[in-house]
Amino acid sequence: MPRIEFWQGNVSLAYGAIAAGCRFFGGYPITPSSEIAEVMSEELPRVNGRFIQMEDEIAGIAATIGGSVAGYKAMTATSGPGFSLKQENLGLAYMAEIPIVVVDVMRGGPSTGLPTSIAQQDVMQARWGTHGDHATIAYAPSSVQECYEVAIKAFNMAERFRQPVLIMSDEVLGHMREKVVVPEAGDLTLIDRKKPACSPDDFMAYKPDPEDNLPPMASFGDGYRWHITGLTHNEWGFPTNCATEIAFKSARLMDKVNVYRDEIVEYETESVEDAEMIVVAYGSVARTALSAVRQARARNIKVGYFRPVTLWPFPDREIEKLSEKAGKLIVPELNFGQMIHEVERAVHGKAGIIQMSLVNGELFQPSEILGKIEEVA
Repeated sequence: MPRIEFWQGNVSLAYGAIAAGCRFFGGYPITPSSEIAEVMSEELPRVNGRFIQMEDEIAGIAATIGGSVAGYKAMTATSGPGFSLKQENLGLAYMAEIPIVVVDVMRGGPSTGLPTSIAQQDVMQARWGTHGDHATIAYAPSSVQECYEVAIKAFNMAERFRQPVLIMSDEVLGHMREKVVVPEAGDLTLIDRKKPACSPDDFMAYKPDPEDNLPPMASFGDGYRWHITGLTHNEWGFPTNCATEIAFKSARLMDKVNVYRDEIVEYETESVEDAEMIVVAYGSVARTALSAVRQARARNIKVGYFRPVTLWPFPDREIEKLSEKAGKLIVPELNFGQMIHEVERAVHGKAGIIQMSLVNGELFQPSEILGKIEEVA
């Protein structure tokens, strides 16, 4: 039987990770994400896992990469300043195709910013924080229940596509408490990384299987030898200056996600069928946006609700389709307008875009979004 818990969002993320099979956590405490590390430090030893607190955020993600290479499903968690510090090693994980999960419980910035207050100022950093081209998978949960579920999805995607997957939470979601329905372990769908089927003598660490364009991954200690580098490399894993090999590797880092875009993208809608305007919101802001939309509907205003669950890949095609009927899109964000540019790119001028920004460390009230709906209706 499923059981009922009353958890914080951070706690729910930690237990979701463990349910997904996470058995290694490398990190460093930072507000407002520290509860994730606290839970992992207590619970991982009970399931034969490993927790290590490193000297800083850079070492935290380095250890997480090492844990994954050793064969563990591995995770690290942080907030804005730590997320900045992790970017160089995040790029290494993209290039070396190491599956890890990185949680960013967003707070205000830049720099030390607002350690105990909410913001959504890291969402573009999630896409472009590390240099170079690569495909990004990033989830933005909006409930404590979804924190648990998204943790499992993130590990499944990381293991399937051999790359980092990001969970972009926020301070309010991380610290609020809600009911969580925890399914039995046997009811979960879990994905493990694909192992090589060839002999060690025939193993090429980055040679993709033709059916899915994804290379299998051997763990260190399995008897397979392979080279890990942040340099652009060939299918053997060794650095290359061959233009053909460079182009192939670079394209595959993008294509291995983009080809499966429709399987990865998730979103939620309500009352969009006859909507003349739509509120687009994610994370904690989506909660107040949905409340405002329902209040506006009660006042006979034809407004709908759209929530990206995956920030990356962004659900641009789905938003474009809705914009062909709805003439206006309202985008409330806890920043000066980051994801609004993705919304603008998606609609191709088919709808007017109304920006709402809040950067004072607080969350939108439903009345504020309702007021904007009534203003532009």
